Formats: sequence, structure tokens, C-alpha cells
Amino acid sequence: MYQIFAVALLAGPDHSVTPRDELDFSSIHILDGAMATELERRGCDISGPLWSAHVLDTAPHTIAAVHLDYLRAGADCISTASYQVSARGYREIGRPGSDAARALRQSIEIAGNACSTYARENPRRIWIAVSLGPYGAALHNGAEYHGRYDIQFDELVAFHAERFSMASELSADLLALETVPSLEEAQALLLALARIPTISAWISFTCRDAAHVVHGERLAACAAAAAESPQIVAVGINYTAPWHIAGLIAEARIGCQDRRPVVVYPNSGERWDAATRTWHGTTDRAEFGKLARVWFAAGAQAVGGCCRTSPAHIAVVAAARRAAENAEPS
Repeated sequence: MYQIFAVALLAGPDHSVTPRDELDFSSIHILDGAMATELERRGCDISGPLWSAHVLDTAPHTIAAVHLDYLRAGADCISTASYQVSARGYREIGRPGSDAARALRQSIEIAGNACSTYARENPRRIWIAVSLGPYGAALHNGAEYHGRYDIQFDELVAFHAERFSMASELSADLLALETVPSLEEAQALLLALARIPTISAWISFTCRDAAHVVHGERLAACAAAAAESPQIVAVGINYTAPWHIAGLIAEARIGCQDRRPVVVYPNSGERWDAATRTWHGTTDRAEFGKLARVWFAAGAQAVGGCCRTSPAHIAVVAAARRAAENAEPS
């Protein structure tokens, strides 16, 4: 089995630095689900270039409600509404880069307030991960779904380093580096991360089949690179069809050589049409729950959901986890 790593964190909810030995990733089993598509389902407009980050300005109370619903569904870790936040993205719409830092801070505050509200109902430990999407997300042209960027490698490192510098001054538990499409971007992220050694993160890849990230590299190669960083606490798969996940868990574990836990949070099963910018197909929450039990059995440390999943999906994942625990021999 994988080893559990105790790692340095960002400043904790009380604005003190969490001691290195207080992160036990074995306590995180249930992640949350989609933020952007759930906000859209609740009536928010996410059509602009900042995607769900627009809602930080227009309806922060709705973001808080989504967080709270995921906690009530059983999530052990919630991710902030900051996937699309970058100084570049804000500058491109005519706003100062400092607004990105302000938005990042606000997203963490909203998540923290939701945790405080939930603590009055249930005092269990909840983790907050700062969601940061790949460079392609800042381009708002779908480039994260293939990873073919027109940018020099050192510029890619600088893009991520700028965001990590903003995050290092804020209060959260760790970073969630999400929807990474290629080995090259993973390497850029790891170099940028190494510039601030107090930051810890999980890194999660988007995959096109049961073995390859969308750019074409084997997930095992990407996982192996990630596992070399002492700052990476887990390797994951997100924004991926659920029927690929079991094979990808095996691929990630081979790459990591079980040196890092594996986390998975696939899409609902619906498909995104980039040309028409619409979702197609249906989702079966009961089937998602059955698959979650398979993923836990395959070695996933934590399971959640990505696009088009909801608190109802996370509730069935939590039920699957409980069933798996009850099935384990004592």
C-alpha cells in the first residue's frame, strides 16, 4: 500500500502555520463535486472568461451554499471557487492583477466560513484545498482539454509561480492543481512549486482513455514525475469519464510505485461538446456510487466528482465508502 505523507501546509484556518506532522492524508476519503456546473445549475452565469470566478463578484452566498451542501453530503475536503483565477486572466478583461489575489483570498474566506457554519452541525475535521486550473484554463479557449500551448516552458513556469506566490500568503490547507493535460505542464508546475517549499499540493490529470493524459503521455509517466516532489501529497485524475477511472488508478499507482495516495474525481458521465459549449448525455447517480466502490477497492484514497456532479453524487460516494469500510475484514 501507499505511504501516508506528513507534509508542510499553508497557513491554517487560524492564520497560523499548520505543523508539518498534522496533515494525515489518510483522513481524507471524500472530496467534493463540481463547483462551476453546480453554480450554473443554481442559476449563476458562468459564461464569461473567468468562468466560476465571476460568481465571487456576483453571488458569493451561492458559492457558500454549494460548499455547505457538499459538506453535508459527506465531503472531507472542499475546493475553493478559484480554478480560473490568475493575474493574467484578470488583466485580459481590463482588471488589475491585484484583483486576482483578492479573488483568491475571497474564495478561501468563503470556504472557511462554510466550514465554520458546518462545524456547528458536525465538528469533524474538514480540509480546504485551493483549486488552481492549468494554463489552458486562463486562455478560456478549451486548451486545457488537449494541452497544446503556444508558450515557452519558462513562461509556463512563471505563470504558475505567480499564482503560487499569491496562494502562499493565504490561509488554506493545500493546493489542488487540477485538470493538468500534459507531462510538460506537470513539470512546469513542479518547478514552480519548488520555489516555495512550504506549499503542499495534490496534482490531478485529465485523461483521454484508461492509460493516457489528454496530451498523449502515459499517466504513469506523469505520476512518476509528480511523486519525485516532496511537496506533492497525492496524485489524481479529474475531468475524465468515469468508465476510465479504474484503469487510471492502476496506471497512477504503477507510476507512483505507491509512494503517493491516488485521488479521483471524474465527470458525471455526461460529455462536453466544445464546439457548441453544451453537455450531452445523462448521469446515473446510483451507477456513480457503484463505480465509486470499485475505485476505492482499486486503491483510491479519496473519491469525489468533477463537472456535472452534484452534492447528490457526493452523497452516494460517501455511502459507497461506508459500504466499503463495512465490508473490510476487522
